[in-house]
Amino acid sequence: MSFVQAAFGRFKQTVTAYAGDEALMRAAVSACANVIVADGEVAGAEFEAALKGMLADPILEKGYDSLMLEEELYDGIGRARTRAGRMQNMHFIEAIAERPAEQRQSVFLIAADVADFEGISPSEHRALTEVATALGLDRDALLS
Repeated sequence: MSFVQAAFGRFKQTVTAYAGDEALMRAAVSACANVIVADGEVAGAEFEAALKGMLADPILEKGYDSLMLEEELYDGIGRARTRAGRMQNMHFIEAIAERPAEQRQSVFLIAADVADFEGISPSEHRALTEVATALGLDRDALLS
């Protein structure tokens, strides 16, 4: 029975990838946006790192093109400039808290790569801690 369940799970993931997994995409965008804005600067290189990271995720890469992700990331950054917007981004992140660890880790690691572009600042560490907590992950284990 577990073989059938595993096969069905992989099939479901493939179908979801091609259809676009909006919750996963919004979580990744929101995590990146909160990290990008954490230090008060929005660097173009961080933006590009976020896009590359999201396009490297097999589910996001199949479901969204770079223009769609770019537009969503601009929206996420716009939200992250205010406390209420950062909280909305956190709600998007928390929406995938029950997903498989692989998906949650992927969202966190994309955001961590963005933060680590020029070294992780204390404010980016705080943002990553919030993301890891929302996803039920061990930040330090994933950063090592």
